[in-house]
Amino acid sequence: QVHLVESGGGLVQTGGSLRLSCAASERTFSQYAMGWFRQAPRKERDFVAAISRYSSTYYADSVKGRFTISRDNAKNTMYLQMNSLKPEDTAVYYCAADITGCGNLRTLQKEYDAWGQGTQVTVSS
Repeated sequence: QVHLVESGGGLVQTGGSLRLSCAASERTFSQYAMGWFRQAPRKERDFVAAISRYSSTYYADSVKGRFTISRDNAKNTMYLQMNSLKPEDTAVYYCAADITGCGNLRTLQKEYDAWGQGTQVTVSS
């Protein structure tokens, strides 16, 4: 089973930036489609961004133009660069891996097999 560990969360002011990282335990990381989801207090977990094994990307409308997802297969790590942060971006951010698929973009939670423990992002107004 793939083990995913997120890092990089924290407290930032409105308009600030953070970069989240998701480190995977498997060298087969390069074959996986990966994604970021987030869960705000008292809300369901929502899709944020996804990246295929070929580095195609897809974003939720709410973050398009502000967030950038990327991956470094040599480091078994995925990133989420978050700029122009807003208070409504406050949430626990989770990374996920589709380890049984073919590596194409995935946007649904049920399509992911492995999840990290989450990292808190808080944006103050």
